[in-house]
Amino acid sequence: MAALSIAPLLLIAVYSVLTRGRFGGVERPVNLDSYARLAEPTFFNVLVDSVQVASLATLLGLVIGFPTAYVIAALPPQWRSIALLAVVLPFWTNFLIRTYAWIVLLNTAGPVNRGLVNLGLLAEPWTILYTKPAVVIGLLYAYLPLMILPIYASLRGLDPELGEGATDLGAQPLRVLRDIHIPLAMPGIITGSIFVFVPSLGNFVVPELLGGGKTILLGNLLRDQFLKARDWPFGSVLAMTMVAILVALFLVQATVSRRVSEGVRR
Repeated sequence: MAALSIAPLLLIAVYSVLTRGRFGGVERPVNLDSYARLAEPTFFNVLVDSVQVASLATLLGLVIGFPTAYVIAALPPQWRSIALLAVVLPFWTNFLIRTYAWIVLLNTAGPVNRGLVNLGLLAEPWTILYTKPAVVIGLLYAYLPLMILPIYASLRGLDPELGEGATDLGAQPLRVLRDIHIPLAMPGIITGSIFVFVPSLGNFVVPELLGGGKTILLGNLLRDQFLKARDWPFGSVLAMTMVAILVALFLVQATVSRRVSEGVRR
């Protein structure tokens, strides 16, 4: 942990308070000028766009992921294994190749547009590639398994007698889902949301390929500071900002998990 996590984080923290070198790198004096740049409109606009795109991908992932996990958790063991294999199967293919595949799918002459036109749902092909919706679709596809698996783990850990007891007492299935399954699965929901939101916030491959470079997320801005602008201090500040967001989200997740555990014990 010290070698692979703490030491690099400390190095980034040190870089963030140094001065940009004339030809890249960092040099003295120590200052907080790079942190002051977080108030610039450019960064604020990128942050807002990043949060919007990542939040939408997370919300759609939850809408799709919870029912999927719920169904998988209710399957017989043999079918459950097959379903879980299907969920993680995309991870067996290179992420870059899967992203390029979506360029073919979303193209105006691609199978998605052709199918919608042939079904009469569209009068003409929809120009979705190189737009923000295309970025959301790419992020949703990339990280949906990370939403399904934690929720599935939470649902599998529930005592089935809780739902059965509620049903015996006259609760309808939707009431059981709303008052028992969703609250008790909340730690998995929060964890899955973090697993989708944070990498979506820092992703730069999907916005570059599916967004055509028109949608700039925090990951793109961070990469450009190190590799193009060669402004290592400000790039380090962006990295520290993402770490702070991650820590805050995990504190929320820990608080929710603790409250759910206390409620179950009571």
